[in-house]
This record gives sequence, C-alpha cells and structure tokens, in this order.
Amino acid sequence: MMPVLMALALATATPSRTAEIADPDTRAWWSLTETLSDDAMEGRDTGSPGYDRAARVVADRFAKAGLRPAGDNGTWFQTLTLDEIAVAKPGTTIQVGGAPLAFLHEITVRPSPGMPTTLDAPLAFRGYCAAEALGDVKGKVVLCYGWRRAGLTTAAQRTEAVRRAGAVGMITIADPGFTVEPMRWPVAYARSVTPVGAAAPADDALLVATLNPTALERVIAGSGQNAATVLTTGSAGQALPSFDVPGRLKATLAVQRRGLTSANVLGVLLGTDPALAGEHIVLSAHLDGYGFGEPVNGDGLYNGALDDAAYVALLVTLADRRHGQGFRRPVIFAAFTGEEKGLLGARHFVAHPTVPKASLAANINLDQLRPLFPLELMTVHALGDTSLGDTVRAVASGLGIAVQADPEPERNLLRRADHWPFLEIGVPATGFVFGYRPGTDAEHRYRAWYETRYHKPQDDLSQPMDWTAAAKFNTFFYRLVETVADDAVKPSWKAGSPLTPKP
Repeated sequence: MMPVLMALALATATPSRTAEIADPDTRAWWSLTETLSDDAMEGRDTGSPGYDRAARVVADRFAKAGLRPAGDNGTWFQTLTLDEIAVAKPGTTIQVGGAPLAFLHEITVRPSPGMPTTLDAPLAFRGYCAAEALGDVKGKVVLCYGWRRAGLTTAAQRTEAVRRAGAVGMITIADPGFTVEPMRWPVAYARSVTPVGAAAPADDALLVATLNPTALERVIAGSGQNAATVLTTGSAGQALPSFDVPGRLKATLAVQRRGLTSANVLGVLLGTDPALAGEHIVLSAHLDGYGFGEPVNGDGLYNGALDDAAYVALLVTLADRRHGQGFRRPVIFAAFTGEEKGLLGARHFVAHPTVPKASLAANINLDQLRPLFPLELMTVHALGDTSLGDTVRAVASGLGIAVQADPEPERNLLRRADHWPFLEIGVPATGFVFGYRPGTDAEHRYRAWYETRYHKPQDDLSQPMDWTAAAKFNTFFYRLVETVADDAVKPSWKAGSPLTPKP
C-alpha cells in the first residue's frame, strides 16, 4: 500500500469546496469525502492500489478517532480473497450478420468461468422468454425483452428457461420503458468478481449479454420485424412475436483472469454498559467504487463521490465526534469492500463476523443517499419489518423529515445494498434514500442524477450539492445511532414480516 501521507499529498487534483460550507461538522465530513474521492484514489476499485490507499486512510482515521481494531488478528482489516474474470475491450469483437456491435456501448457481457469465448450461432427472438414461448432454440442465441416490472417474466425466470431449452447464449434487450432507472450506456467494463471457491452460476455455460435497445434495428435486420414496434410493444408489456433472425451472432471474447485481495476496514467503539456488551450495532458504508472504466464525455475515472465515499466519510465523522466515548452498546464501524461487485464485503462479514454472530444486534447502512435537494422525505428500507423502522420514524419526525416505504420496489433497492446480507441472516437492518414528491423539482433532480451520474465518472466532487440537506441527514444519522445504541431494548423483528428468515 502507498503510505497514507503520500496518498494525502496526491489528493490535490480537484479544488476543495469546503469554503462553500458554513457548518463545521458538514465541512469536516466533506473534507474527508474529497480525500476519498480524489483522483489519487483512482475510484477505489475492489482489489486496486487506489482502494488499498483509501482503506489505509480510513483505518488511520478510525485509530485517531479512538476506535479499536475489529478486523482479523487484531488488525483493522478483514481480507477477502477473490477471483476476477473480465472481458477486455481490445481483442473482443461481437457482430450480427457481419455488422459489428460496439462493445460496452451497444452490447456488454456478464463474464463467467464456463462461458464460450468464441461463438458462431443463429439468433432467435422470443419475446419475454417465458418457457412456453421458446420452442426449439437448442444451439441458438436467444434475444429476450428485458422486462423489469411485475406481471411478466423475471430475469431469473428468463435465464433458467433459456438454459433449460439448450440455448448457447441469451441477449437481454435493456427495457427503455423502465424509466424509473434507465440502463446507463456505455457501461464501465465487463467484469465479474467472486470469492475464491464460489460455486459457478447455473447459467455458467451460456454467453449472457445485454443489448442497448438503440442497436436492435441492426440486430434483427432482415427478419421482417420493425425494431421500433418491438420496443414500443415490449415497453408496454404487450404480447410480442417470436421470430428467427437471419443474421448469425459471431463473437470472439478476450478473456482475462486474475486473483485479487481486498479488505473490509473494521473498527469498534466499545460500549459502556457491561450488560449490553454482547449486542453489537454495525454501522456500514461501502468504500469501493468502479475505478477506471469506459470514458464518458472524455472522463474514464469513476470517482464514486456520493456512491459511496461520502458515507464512509460520515462513519469517520461520527467516530471523530465521539472522541473515543462509547455508547451503551458496542458499535462496529464497517467500511465494506466489493459492494459494487455483489455485496461481497458485507456477505463475507456476516459469514465470518469478527465478533460472535449471535451478538450482531442491528445494522444501519449508508448508501443510495443523494443530498441534491431539501431533505423533507426519506425512503426507508425495511421500514415496517423491524423495530428499527419505528425508531427511524421517531428520530426523523423530530427533524421534520417524513418517512415512507420504497415507492419503487421494482428497482429492488432493498437487495442492492449492504444492509441486505444482515437481513438475510436475521439481523434487523435498514438503509435510506432521499425521497421526493412526484412531479417536483426534487424528483427531476433525483431522476437526472441516475441518468447522468450514477455509476459514471460524473459522480465526482464537482457535482451540485445541497449542503443544508447533507447536514440535516448527518444530524439524523447521529441521533439515530445514539438512540439505537443507548436504548435499553435492542432492535427486534415484527411479527409477520415477509423478510424474517425462515428457521
């Protein structure tokens, strides 16, 4: 790892915005966000030198704040050993009927160990790819409309049906009708990262790809079908035709494999009440980002300022505020790795906790937070499932913040952040999203951020911010942690919650 002082010395590429911020606490929070999001950290990709530099910064700040190491063997770090498989842009070609598809811009691939690296196969469009609609597709690459809402096939159902039918590949057409979170093109890269020894996915032998809908016209050329009509019909969830495509799909994939290590950063603030010493509250945010990827508007460094460096910085800021003074319960501060690669760090922690698993009393996770507009409404994950939801509601109400359950469950945000592995093992957990009222300027800003900055280089330190909203959320977080960590009764599940793990 690069020494921390050298990393900090490099963190000068972007002018500081702290002069914009009046509140000292918010200013301190953003100052560390600038350090973790600076170009010197290279986007903090899992297993990268930039990630390691950022992890060392966080560990040093945890130590300075008075936390104690909570990683492996008395260290600040819990190290994951990982396998990476990537499809490199140089050397990769994908074409249909002799017409090339621009890799990462018009088509991308989900790499897996057993996928074919060369392919020459016929194409068949099969609508939403329900099992009964496939017919004979053995040896073919199947085009499926990527419906993401309720009522038709799910992604898992489509994949399983295509696999069972004997196809050699599946290309999902990204749904332009899913406007609540449109797919972003170009994608950063085509990489899969998994724990060493992890089982291969069921569809390991398939070529699994996603198509930019703007390229559909060329892909189905000569079929007698109109691409615009297919997309309009699919976006509406109406019946789609099944047809074969005259052009064959030919692909050559430049596959690269390597081993990686990457570490969670873990510190603990010891509790003050011996009777509650066996009830740990875990505060988490993910330190990893995307790193270097396909350039967007000339910028190929995905800094990940709001996703999620800012909220690792908030963990540190809370630790700083405590000056080593504990709450009644012990509190673990966790900066997880590998969230962007499949919640890897959080999954590893809950499978191999550095405290007794039975002592994990709750998780409060920081992700999906965007202080782009006034904080008047907050979406709360698992709001009605555990007593944490009641505590969140009470603390938020005291700050004039209304709360709501997720109004867009089809986006599956509940399962896309690091609170989810805790919920899976029965630990009450929650996370937050800045909410908006439909049709407001807040909604416009929220949607625009997902279209132009989410998982893009433009999630950087120069983006518009509402400092008052940021400060308000930070205050909410401080009060919530204090309430949960000092309460005489630990968080519990509510009867009838569909998220309660089955015995």
